Amino acid sequence: MDYVSALVPPVVMAVFFIGVIRVIVKTQGGANKAKEDAAVDAVLARADGARQVSASPDA
Repeated sequence: MDYVSALVPPVVMAVFFIGVIRVIVKTQGGANKAKEDAAVDAVLARADGARQVSASPDA
């Protein structure tokens, strides 16, 4: 019976991990995908603009 108690924790963690991956995959896309993509694009554009302003030499 020692082998059963040795195998239970890894099996439980594997099942939990597979469940988490399934939830992540299922929640990708959908109705909010365009809104999420637009928000990420806006943040990246803002960060890129701030980097260009700080990199330009002051006159």
